Amino acid sequence: MSTGPVGVAVVGAGAISEAYLRNLTSFPDVRVVGVADIDAERAEAKARAHDVPAWGDVGTILAIPEAEIIVNLTVPAAHSAVATAALRAGKHVYGEKPLVLDPGEGEKLLAEAASRGLLVGNAPDTFLGAGLQSAKRALASGLIGTPIAANAVMQSPGPEPWHPNPEFFYQPGAGPVFDMGPYYLTTLVAMLGPVSKVVATARQARTTRVIGSGPKLGTSFGVEVPTHVMALLDFTGGASASATFSFDSPASVTMIQIIGTEGMLSLPDPNTFVGPLKVRATGDSEWRELPISGTTTGRGLGVVDMARALRGGPPHRASGTLALHVLEAMTALIESAGLGGFRHLSTTTAEPEPLPAGWDPHAATLA
Repeated sequence: MSTGPVGVAVVGAGAISEAYLRNLTSFPDVRVVGVADIDAERAEAKARAHDVPAWGDVGTILAIPEAEIIVNLTVPAAHSAVATAALRAGKHVYGEKPLVLDPGEGEKLLAEAASRGLLVGNAPDTFLGAGLQSAKRALASGLIGTPIAANAVMQSPGPEPWHPNPEFFYQPGAGPVFDMGPYYLTTLVAMLGPVSKVVATARQARTTRVIGSGPKLGTSFGVEVPTHVMALLDFTGGASASATFSFDSPASVTMIQIIGTEGMLSLPDPNTFVGPLKVRATGDSEWRELPISGTTTGRGLGVVDMARALRGGPPHRASGTLALHVLEAMTALIESAGLGGFRHLSTTTAEPEPLPAGWDPHAATLA
């Protein structure tokens, strides 16, 4: 078994890469050795900005011997091809969400990894942050009794007011369900266990959108996916949930509440790593804020957890199995919305184990 920090290379130097590179270059248990992008100048700029020693196209970066984990930050349509190429180059893969575009591709990807003895991990890793880890501990303590139901809402005007290249958010593999749904569904699975069946309805408010910032300001583009989806989900443990995912709201609303036999928990925004976390016990007239503990660093926690697993630590939590289960749930929601009726899931996953007390991505643990 290898020792010392794990070499990591980033593929995809778009907007989200800044947060990953900023954090990954600050974690002592990983060492960023390369950046790849189809735009060579963009890859070089990102690498130089974060003191990464190598840059180039995907093939160049996959050839770096020290690159043990490939962090795949490409657009969803490229996730499968890039991840497969990385596995065939002998690299472990950690990808942005969603895992791939459909569950069949996801099953093939995990089978390829297993056949080669390689790991697959996937975003979101927000459930490893202080806010949601504290929520998980509160549930485990019995603070609200037995969880019986949950309500989840993600409503926004969509990303085109602020994102300079928002077109891919409205193509297959994205939309509010595939773009934002992973945060909410991963959180629900982390808290309540795997999903057994789903049903949904969907709408599309308009067929074109207009870019609101950047060099393409004012440019129109087409919408290819549902933009307002309402869902019901049943969990194998007995709980149920309602969920709304929308890019059609004039105002942003984010919420997850879990209802138990003895009270309710109001969880933090699952697209963050912080709080607030609130409880309202049966009979209380007001919410009470709970203290949170853990890391609030941001994106990249799942990569560190995976790196430590590679060096003999416990299994990583933001796993490919979890991501595949969430992907199947999202796909089933869209299928149900189009054709009607419940969809039963064939995949399952274990609830991710809580992080141990004192887990710190900035603490060096790999000698």
